[in-house]
Amino acid sequence: MMPIIESLAPVFLLIVLGYALRRKRFLSEGFWEGADRLTYFVLFPALIIHTLADADFANLAISGMALALAFPVLLMAISLSLARPHFQSRGYDGPPYTSLFQGAIRPNTFVGLAAAAALYSEAGLTLAAVAVVVLTPLVNLLSASTLARHASNEYSGAKAQLLLIVTNPLILASLAGITLNLGGVGLPGVAAPLFDTLGRAALTLGLLSVGAGLYPMAARSDEGAPLLALIASCAAKLVLLPALTAAFLHLFDVQGITAAVAILFAALPTSATAYVMSRQLGGDHALMARIITVETLAAACTLPACLILLT
Repeated sequence: MMPIIESLAPVFLLIVLGYALRRKRFLSEGFWEGADRLTYFVLFPALIIHTLADADFANLAISGMALALAFPVLLMAISLSLARPHFQSRGYDGPPYTSLFQGAIRPNTFVGLAAAAALYSEAGLTLAAVAVVVLTPLVNLLSASTLARHASNEYSGAKAQLLLIVTNPLILASLAGITLNLGGVGLPGVAAPLFDTLGRAALTLGLLSVGAGLYPMAARSDEGAPLLALIASCAAKLVLLPALTAAFLHLFDVQGITAAVAILFAALPTSATAYVMSRQLGGDHALMARIITVETLAAACTLPACLILLT
């Protein structure tokens, strides 16, 4: 129990530090915008390429892990679609429903990669990169499709959805890393230490940026409808999805570190990417900001609890 808490503590403390630095205006607003872009387009892709290019997958139950990650997300998406009339009766149709939907299925891969590295070192980082390969295209496709159907922005057409997925830097980095691995090439020459250095910077800067993007005051509301959405998304993402993932891992006989990393990714709070997508595709971005903030704060307790109880 204590090793898990001790390993995850620096991850969440860095998030708190990022929040404090931005609230105290220790750095300019322009810094955080640039840090987000640098992390998303350069540092984390470098980390994924470096991890996957030289990874040894021989003793890892990759196929079982992939299925155990994907099936619960699909099941959650179907369940939310079937439950939409209930949310509609509570005033949660259209854009608000899309925010609740994203809040229930999208993982914050930045937190996941950092937490996997802190808990399980290089093997954990390799498995985390595999989780990114499985989940990133899936949740982007489901989220974009839901926004296209239930939000009003014309930008949410099929072409925009496809472009959003095929240009995602994490997906492109995953494909590049897997290609280098399968081709037996790896990262040649100075590329390996360069990508390793960039990847190490990603873990720290990425977590600081997560904290800088939190707005706790936005989560405070006296209205019944936002409170219902916050509770529903937190329960689905932080409790139900990890429990479903644990059940599928048992079904596919996935154990050890592989199972632990899968549960870790299932229990992650929602990514700030959900806010960007909501804003671009006509969703309720104000509600999305509330959901992201509440889930990230709650995950400081629920994430270690899931790892302790379900692994």
